[in-house]
Amino acid sequence: MIKAKLNKYYLIILITTSVLFGSCFNPFAPKIDNSTNNQNILSDQKTVEGVFLNFKYAYTFKDTSIYGQLLAEDFVFTYYDYDLGVEISWDRPTDMKTTNGLFQNTQDLTLIWNNIVFEEGDSLFVDVKRSFNLTITFNPNDIINFFGFADLTLSRNSTADVWRIQRWKDLTNP
Repeated sequence: MIKAKLNKYYLIILITTSVLFGSCFNPFAPKIDNSTNNQNILSDQKTVEGVFLNFKYAYTFKDTSIYGQLLAEDFVFTYYDYDLGVEISWDRPTDMKTTNGLFQNTQDLTLIWNNIVFEEGDSLFVDVKRSFNLTITFNPNDIINFFGFADLTLSRNSTADVWRIQRWKDLTNP
């Protein structure tokens, strides 16, 4: 009789343990949501507006991997240094390093793309001039607001490809 009760007790423990371990999950490794109703938060870079939306996303979330996907391999950034009185340019690797430094050393970046003031081109090459507002928050006591214009040249090899920024000329005044 005692042996039957012990067997029944062990059986209950075995079933309870199996259920508990079988239903456990690791909150630090949740399951991947493979549902088809999720919308991608990135925009389609096959449109010019998609490039600007992804640019804003990259700055908002300080995401250099998304930012890097916006730039062509032969990308050139140019700005005018008013203190030196000269135009300064750099290549893609320098821009990626500089942008990463900006992303790492700020608490918040708020980029607002305003109206497109000029757009000209075709299905493979387009020049876009657009105004923007950029707020850079280093800390609550160190906030810089910029209002400027970006002159961007976007290109792609075919209409099946995504747009990439080939040239960015910053037209922001100090």
